Amino acid sequence: WKTTLRGKELVFITDAGVFSAEGVDRGTRLLIETVELPQEGDVLDLGCGYGVLGIACAVSEPGLRVVMVDINQRALELARQNARLNGAANTEILESDGYQALKGRRFDLILTNPPFRQGKELVSAWLKDGRNYLKPGGRLVMVVRTQQGAHSWRRRLEEWYGHCEELEKGGGYRVFQVRVEG
Repeated sequence: WKTTLRGKELVFITDAGVFSAEGVDRGTRLLIETVELPQEGDVLDLGCGYGVLGIACAVSEPGLRVVMVDINQRALELARQNARLNGAANTEILESDGYQALKGRRFDLILTNPPFRQGKELVSAWLKDGRNYLKPGGRLVMVVRTQQGAHSWRRRLEEWYGHCEELEKGGGYRVFQVRVEG
């Protein structure tokens, strides 16, 4: 299927068993359209699925180096196909359980639409541990459905990072940003 993200027409191949196989979900679309991307630097798409978020960023800002990680093998195969289809040569796609394959790496920006259905413990670890994978001044930007406890996730982010900014809300979703001080 085709869609337009950040002003670019993109094509995606999906399959049963991956999140939002029918098209870009509202939360991911809100995150993609809201986040301020640097023109260059290192971006992590944490839990990339078939690659919508990372590929939209890579195509939008060709000076970025976008690392996309997921634990689902089928999703990773689709992400690789989708990166090729959309000419996103500035992507690196890795199998990783959260940050497991990223030891020693740091990013300017971590983006995630976390797998809330996998449980609060997993999502908490992803969000809390993000600070260990951000460069000084780096940002973690996430989307959460308002009904999935957006206010409590915001409080957790404030506890872990000392602050949390709501960048946007709409369609039942909220986009939050935290920054690691330099």
